[in-house]
Amino acid sequence: MNHPRGGVYELVVREPLDASWSEWFDGFTITASENQETKIVGFVRDQTALHGLLARTRNLNLTVISVARIEGDGEPWQERGCDE
Repeated sequence: MNHPRGGVYELVVREPLDASWSEWFDGFTITASENQETKIVGFVRDQTALHGLLARTRNLNLTVISVARIEGDGEPWQERGCDE
């Protein structure tokens, strides 16, 4: 099985966070929108790190609206077959 390489991911959460949360999310860019949602964007090295990022959102009781790989090697992980 091939494991996807790292890439830049964007998480959108329902709750408003300000830029001061960047340290908590390993230096990711935190951008709050006018509709109170927040984008969390940064490089994720592998699937283990992605799960760690999701665990942080869970630990903060944040509501995840979406997770998307917006840049990286190869095809986005959502489109890859699980038997590759």
